[in-house]
Amino acid sequence: MSDSSRVTVAAIQCPLGGSREENLARVEKHVREAARRGANIILPSELFEGPYFCREEKETFFTWARPFEGNTTIAHFAKLAKELNVVIPVSFFEKANNAYYNSVAVIDADGEVLGLYRKSHIPDGPGYEEKYYFRPGDTGFQVWKTKFATIGVGICWDQWYPECARAMALLGAELLFYPTAIGTEPNGVDTKDPWQRAMIGHAVSNATPVIAANRIGQEDWQSFYGASFCADTRGDKIAELGRDEEGLCIATYDLYQITQYRANQGFYRDRRPELYGALMTAD
Repeated sequence: MSDSSRVTVAAIQCPLGGSREENLARVEKHVREAARRGANIILPSELFEGPYFCREEKETFFTWARPFEGNTTIAHFAKLAKELNVVIPVSFFEKANNAYYNSVAVIDADGEVLGLYRKSHIPDGPGYEEKYYFRPGDTGFQVWKTKFATIGVGICWDQWYPECARAMALLGAELLFYPTAIGTEPNGVDTKDPWQRAMIGHAVSNATPVIAANRIGQEDWQSFYGASFCADTRGDKIAELGRDEEGLCIATYDLYQITQYRANQGFYRDRRPELYGALMTAD
């Protein structure tokens, strides 16, 4: 593995049921530890500023949203990214005039905010009432050329859609990141295994590593099951955390070797876009 093409990533897994100040301090502590352990790109989980409020529909939670411009949380992590020379995708509840989005700001290692992605797929079901709060994203799928790698970021429910992963891969993503908040369902169904398998499938079929960060802990009736992981191009989990384990999921990839492996597999060579018209329909 050559130093010039090597990149180390870290997914943060921790409880986030406290106040905004407590949660930001906890995430910052893990970012600093990840940087100390050599991570170049560090992924916190989805909506880490507060508890996962989308389990119920309450208008008071709209007061938690903040604009992208002048956002103090993004500014805080931009300063931290520059200090530590790391890339940080920051998930936040965005207010844009009268619209609200579930968004990610990608911060490069020099502290520059490279851009904004708004979650494309918005779930609506018991315990995940996100359509009450968020409009479907209007940014389209995005990739960013950071100091260490070109990355794509999908947000939680996006991770179940192969179209999202494929689009980011076709745009040039070398690594796919998924901040998420997922846990127990009201009917008791445990989705941990299919949740991981869906993203592992993206890693295999796109020959692109996948990094997923989930929260843990009990918030009201909802228990978040962690299981954050890093998968390689074969779909092997090369790092994984337990259901209740707070800490860092760290993996190192060689981007040159990934590029060679991807070309050798022939997945992109043998694609037939002219046959995929059905994907452009809703039914």
